Amino acid sequence: MKNKKLFGTLCGIGAAICYGTNPIGAQLYAEGMTPPNVLFWRFSLAWAIIAVVMLFRKESFKVTRQEFATLSALGILFLASSLTLYVSFKLMDVGVASTILFVYPVLTAAIMALFFKEKITIATAISIFLSFIGVMLLYWNPQGGTLSSAGIALVLISALTYAIYIILMNRAKLPMSSFKINFYVLIYCALGNLAIALAGGDGFQLPATLYSWLHVAWLAVVPAILALVMMVYAAKYIGSTPTAIMGALEPLTAVLIGIFLFGETFSANLAIGILLIFSAVIIIALQSNKTKQ
Repeated sequence: MKNKKLFGTLCGIGAAICYGTNPIGAQLYAEGMTPPNVLFWRFSLAWAIIAVVMLFRKESFKVTRQEFATLSALGILFLASSLTLYVSFKLMDVGVASTILFVYPVLTAAIMALFFKEKITIATAISIFLSFIGVMLLYWNPQGGTLSSAGIALVLISALTYAIYIILMNRAKLPMSSFKINFYVLIYCALGNLAIALAGGDGFQLPATLYSWLHVAWLAVVPAILALVMMVYAAKYIGSTPTAIMGALEPLTAVLIGIFLFGETFSANLAIGILLIFSAVIIIALQSNKTKQ
C-alpha cells in the first residue's frame, strides 16, 4: 500500500508539471490557428499514440455499456475543460489563467460537500474564502484595469468541469488501464473540437510549419498523454482531493512559461494571488489527509 501511495504521489507531481505546460500551445495562435483546431490536432495525435500503445500491449478495446457511458461523460467533461482553458489564453496572460484554473481542488472539495454529503469544515470554508480573494487579486491588474470578465468565466468553467472530471474518475473506479480510459476520453476531445471548429466557422486548419507540428507533438505527448495517464494513477491510489497539494506545481510551471516564453509580467498581485490560492489548496489537502487518518 505504501508503494502504491508513493507511486500515486509521484504521478500527481508529474501530472501537475506536465499539465502546467499547456500554455505552450498558445504559441500556435500567432500562426493563425484557432483553439479548437489546436486541440483537435493535439488530441488526435495523442489518441493515435495511445492506440498504438494499446495494440502493442495487446489490450482489448472492448467496453461494457455502463463503462462506455462513464467514459463518454469523462470525455465530454475533459473536452469542455480543455477548450474553455485554451480560449481563455486568447483573452488573458497564460500564467494568470493557469493560476485561476488551480481553484479546481477547492471546487472539488466544495462539490464533495454539497453533493456527496462530506462535511463542510472550517478548513473548507477558509479555503473557499482564500481562493476567492486570490482570484479577485488576479482580476485587478497593477495598472488599475481589470482582466477580461469573459476570460475569468471561461477559466472558472474549465476549473469546474475539471473538478467534476477528477471526482468521476475517482468514484467510477473503472476496471481498465489508464491507456484504455484515455483512448476513449481523447476520442471525444478530438472529434468534439473538430465539430466545434467546423460549426463555428473556423474551418479545418493544418499546422503550417515544422515548428507548429513540434508544438502539436509536445501538446499531444506531455500535457495530454503523460498528464492524463499519471492523473488516472494519482486519482486511483491517493484520491481526488489529496492530489491537490502536488498540483501546486501546475500553475507555477505555467507562470514560469508565461514569464520566460511570452514575456509576461510577474506582478505583486500575481504573487499574492498565487500564494492565497496555493494556501487554500494546501489547507484542503491537509484537511483531507487528516480526515482519512
